[in-house]
Amino acid sequence: MKLTVFAATGGVGRHLLDQAVAAGHDVTAVVRNPANLAAPGGRVRVVTADLAAPDPSLLASAVDGRDAVLSGLGPRRPRADAGITSRGTEAIVAAMRATGVRRLVVVSAAPIGTVASPARPNPPKHDPGDGFFMRHLGAPLARTMFGAHYADLAVMEDLVRDSGLDWTISRPPRFTDKPLTGVYRTAFEQNLRGGTSISRADVAHHMLSVLDRPETIRRTIGVAH
Repeated sequence: MKLTVFAATGGVGRHLLDQAVAAGHDVTAVVRNPANLAAPGGRVRVVTADLAAPDPSLLASAVDGRDAVLSGLGPRRPRADAGITSRGTEAIVAAMRATGVRRLVVVSAAPIGTVASPARPNPPKHDPGDGFFMRHLGAPLARTMFGAHYADLAVMEDLVRDSGLDWTISRPPRFTDKPLTGVYRTAFEQNLRGGTSISRADVAHHMLSVLDRPETIRRTIGVAH
């Protein structure tokens, strides 16, 4: 497949890039600083773009003719860079609409189903997949620590759902840097009971795995070990 990976030097994005190249895909990597991009080998085109101040024509050229777009976009410093994910995703969606590319897979976060947003001002108090610990301690604590970041992710999800594209939203819990296993649990429209963490490598594996699965289109998917 011809893929474009946004934020290809980020925590999830670098795994998306490496795994996509290893699988033989034709990849365009969109990065802010190409100096941070390790030589990926394979067939990779690099596009330098700052999604904090996006250039519409540049982003259109990065996605034009591709089969799918994957975004690992997120703040490097969640408490300082809040807002980048929704702004960047809005620019990605606009570029895809302008070029007729339809398949989009983005990474979000497990608590977002209970975070209010302009399109969902009254979300459920608890995610249906969360157990007692997550409902009463884990999720509230996470929202307190990363409130601005989660609010931005909720806006990002609104933009994706309203895009008219063939989207999938991946909602993992706490990231780890453990190696790729390819073994994890998933659930449509809810989190996983007892699923408190997952490696960035396995999140990338999941995002790539849904590309050719029609049943995942316009679905939110919880993923965890």
